[in-house]
Amino acid sequence: MIQSNRSTRFLTSVRDVSVVIPVHDEQDNVGPLARDVDAALAGVVEYEVVFVDDASTDATFMRLTELSRDNSRIRVLRHDRQCGQSTALRTGVMHARASLVATLDGDGQNDPDDIPRLIAALEATELDGSRTLVVGHRVKRRDSGLVRLSSRVANAVRSSILRDGTPDTGCGLKVFDRSLFLELPYFDHMHRFMPALVRRAGGRVISVPVNHRPRLTGRSHYGVWNRLWTGIVDLVGVMWLTRRAKVVTVTETLAPPPFVPAVEWDGRATLPHDSRDGGRGGESLA
Repeated sequence: MIQSNRSTRFLTSVRDVSVVIPVHDEQDNVGPLARDVDAALAGVVEYEVVFVDDASTDATFMRLTELSRDNSRIRVLRHDRQCGQSTALRTGVMHARASLVATLDGDGQNDPDDIPRLIAALEATELDGSRTLVVGHRVKRRDSGLVRLSSRVANAVRSSILRDGTPDTGCGLKVFDRSLFLELPYFDHMHRFMPALVRRAGGRVISVPVNHRPRLTGRSHYGVWNRLWTGIVDLVGVMWLTRRAKVVTVTETLAPPPFVPAVEWDGRATLPHDSRDGGRGGESLA
């Protein structure tokens, strides 16, 4: 069961954006992150912020509830049991009200100031924006040496096998069309493979350098094991999906209606087999 508080405003403009933020045990980070999103987007685009609490065991849900009472742009969804980041992300996108979605990690390391830059990159592309994924590239990582090493190894293995042409698929900062995301195959950990899945669906991926901030509180939920070894099965599965994908261009041609000539009968022009005369030879045009 998902509990949600309803926003007072429904987003309708093509310029609107839903910022989706999955969180788990981030009680000290959600407040500053919510304020940073407001500071980055207020006056730039119309937006809502959709926090998805993945069954936190600390005070995260309580803090989010308090934030939503003070800010009508904030919506709070909660899982009744922990399902993982991919499921939390999908929950947020499914409940998003804008057609354009931006995602952030809940630890506060992604900088919301970069969201307008990613949106601008999407709008500036000559490609179909509805089929384009814009991904942040954390050029200067602000993580521990172990986290940087595990991420570097995981990215290298993934890139060499999937050849998705994306230097940093692990960056939580992404911008994409809601319908494109919901078209992708869903499975646990799928958020790590979004560039490959978008390419598989015939879409395009753009990487944009973004800022990366140090984690101020809490600890990372990822390490060497769950970045690489536990992802081997997922990697093989994505490779299987990619190799069997068929992307085709479909063209529909509208043929003109068939020509029905008039038939001479007893000196009168008629349309043959008109249903209105019971099939007796047609309706007289005379």
